[in-house]
Amino acid sequence: MDIKTLTPDDNGQVDWPALSPDRKAVVTVGVFDGMHQGHCAVIGKVVELARQTDSFAVVVLFDPRPGLVHRYAAEHDGAELPADAVDVEALTGTDQRLRIMRDLGVDVVLQVRYSLAFAAKSYRFFLGQMVGRVGMRTLVLGADAAMGNNREGTIKAIDTLAQATGVFELVVVDDRGPGEVRIPADARPEAPTEPGEPQDPTSGMTKAQLRAWSKRHQGRRTRAWSSTNVRYLLGHGRIKDANAILRRPHAVEGVVVHGEERGRTLGFPTANLGERLDGYLPVDGVYAGWLVDLGPGESFGSASEQAGPDAAGAEEPASKLHPYDDRGTSARCAADSPYRWPAAISIGTKPTFSEQTGLHERVAEAYAITEDGSWLDLYGHRVRVEFAGFLHPMVRYDGVDQLIDALNSYVDQTRRLTA
Repeated sequence: MDIKTLTPDDNGQVDWPALSPDRKAVVTVGVFDGMHQGHCAVIGKVVELARQTDSFAVVVLFDPRPGLVHRYAAEHDGAELPADAVDVEALTGTDQRLRIMRDLGVDVVLQVRYSLAFAAKSYRFFLGQMVGRVGMRTLVLGADAAMGNNREGTIKAIDTLAQATGVFELVVVDDRGPGEVRIPADARPEAPTEPGEPQDPTSGMTKAQLRAWSKRHQGRRTRAWSSTNVRYLLGHGRIKDANAILRRPHAVEGVVVHGEERGRTLGFPTANLGERLDGYLPVDGVYAGWLVDLGPGESFGSASEQAGPDAAGAEEPASKLHPYDDRGTSARCAADSPYRWPAAISIGTKPTFSEQTGLHERVAEAYAITEDGSWLDLYGHRVRVEFAGFLHPMVRYDGVDQLIDALNSYVDQTRRLTA
């Protein structure tokens, strides 16, 4: 898979690459945050159609999330999002999305730094660029997709344009999944109060009870397969339900830093993740999952760094693409990898505020369950923490012995859940 990172100019113009004078492209467009089953269905159709027509399978990936860009502008008098802004609501980092796209068979990813100026372009202008520059002949979108200024490029509008011009076809994929769910309009992360995986509060309700619940909580209809629903589930400790939509364990990635080392004094040394994480951190609590050592942190670069200027700092032609390199991450994450261990995971919130996010600092640490009980020196390493299930809410224990008993219980439960 090849990748190219593109930054719109002040007028929102993008210097799109011409992929080939002879080979056309099947294209999809979006953020694909979380890469859930709906996203994979759309991208899978892109790859399928591309293989049938000997075309490029192309994903135009927007990063950062448009929602974050527009929300920041609304709160800061129309200002553009700073380049170093941290998106604590993003389900997956860019590299996590790229790895899945590569595994699905995508040929080219054009990663666009989403900006207000770019967003102001009409969908007609954007699609004209896709046809004229990228060579798009087929556009694949999800059932409720929209694009362009004020999201005026609805499925109906794009289909009308496709039929009127005859230069591309629109293929719509039903990516909605098994119906809809109801999420409270003012939903915020809320930690479970009881041990064990939380259940759907609306499960087993009659239609009348569900209507009453929705009215009481101002529940709004949301697609079951949606980033919004996955975020809601993770924010309530419902890991298994979220994983079912993702079709894989939800994960965060970050660099191991020195913590207070209390766990080591108790015989449970943990890997403490630094403040800047790729991926959405579930609500506070104790979880079962896995810890994967991805290698020394300095060996990693973002996808943007991989696809940026050459080593001499010179500007590259727009047509130049770069092979995507995950630095061996996929091999290390494999089920039989020697760099992967079951782990009891703790997530908590400090009373202090983060300068990067303006929110209370979150702390994530994982105790790797090794065969010989040895401590893993992972300081400075980038690690991946995958979540398998919720174990217990965060509680304070009266003494060290009670705490150690609880930690041993979490380890036993983790072994069973990850076996």
